[in-house]
Amino acid sequence: MPLAFRSLLRHSCWLRWQKKYSTLANTAPKDMHDESLQHFRTGESNPVNHNEQHLHRFYTIPSDITKILFQTSGMPKSFYNQINTFNECSILIRNPATEIISYLEQTDYSRPMNKYVLHGKYGTGKTITLMHILHYAFTKEMITVHVPTPNIWFRFPKETSNFDKTPGIIDLPIDAGKWLLYFKCQNNNLLSKLDLKVSKDYEWTKREKTTSGSSLLEMIEFGINRVRYASCVIDALLNELKEAGIAGKCKVLAAMDAYNAFWSDYTTIRNDDKVTVSPKQISLTPIFTNFLKADWCNGVAVAVVDITACKDRRESDHPRYLLGKDGFEHLDPFIPIQVENYTKSEFESAMEYYKERKWVRNISSNGLTELWTLTNGHPFELMKICATL
Repeated sequence: MPLAFRSLLRHSCWLRWQKKYSTLANTAPKDMHDESLQHFRTGESNPVNHNEQHLHRFYTIPSDITKILFQTSGMPKSFYNQINTFNECSILIRNPATEIISYLEQTDYSRPMNKYVLHGKYGTGKTITLMHILHYAFTKEMITVHVPTPNIWFRFPKETSNFDKTPGIIDLPIDAGKWLLYFKCQNNNLLSKLDLKVSKDYEWTKREKTTSGSSLLEMIEFGINRVRYASCVIDALLNELKEAGIAGKCKVLAAMDAYNAFWSDYTTIRNDDKVTVSPKQISLTPIFTNFLKADWCNGVAVAVVDITACKDRRESDHPRYLLGKDGFEHLDPFIPIQVENYTKSEFESAMEYYKERKWVRNISSNGLTELWTLTNGHPFELMKICATL
């Protein structure tokens, strides 16, 4: 056989083999053909695809998405420090997150909004579960109305003033302006793509107003630049999102951490008579709590209740106790989802992740058993014990 012909034949066989192999590689699960992937990680970074097969494994949120969703807030400070140390935002895929994702995938958004409440002991990972849900919403191109720390507003407000719109109500203009900036950062690209318009005229002063047909981004920019009217702009923005949802122009996720702070009786804010006011007398409280009324569609709400959100209710972590009678009835009906301590499998994955990041070194099986005994699988306790000195 001529040498040139044999060479051509070998090349043809190699091409056929390469085509067959590449087809199999593209159809196989990501974890199957990535030999470098550790067993406690998954290469599936799209939360839409997360299910029971991915439980107890870490996935990494791409850095560009992390900067959009959590640039200024939205995660515990200790977790933020860990992300900076490890130079990646990796989240353990747990049952509460996959359960909510499965519900959202099956939701009929033409019906009134469904509500889910994450509850559990402090430090079990409720906020990080909410981060997982926010990444899912971002991937599904849902507008996110994320309120990360309302309890901080009531304890350490940047500035207080009387609310011009309603006598006897205290306004937090700087905090409202910062939240608008946070909302814009999370949703800027999607709002530009959807090109949502204002449905009616809004008059802020005799000279300044937002006319019908203006873009929502234009109204948001006004609230950021003129923080005196930021709370009124938030009120108008949320009403416009409701109308857009009813019209089927968009889908919206309302994600509210420390939600029971809105229904607490504790603040450090005083009125002109030096009398401490309750959260109900703060301008932002009715604006955000009314957004969770089931009077619109193409929306879904995920709220977190936690004992650290209010000082006056800390004896139990059950939603009925933390929300109080008014808060519970306002949110009802909802589906409660408990976030618990790590299972043994989740604990082992967390320790393998720490070892892979060189955060924990040369630990024996007895050392792992001691850590499990000391923490009882409590995520925050494990993070503290494994933290740097």
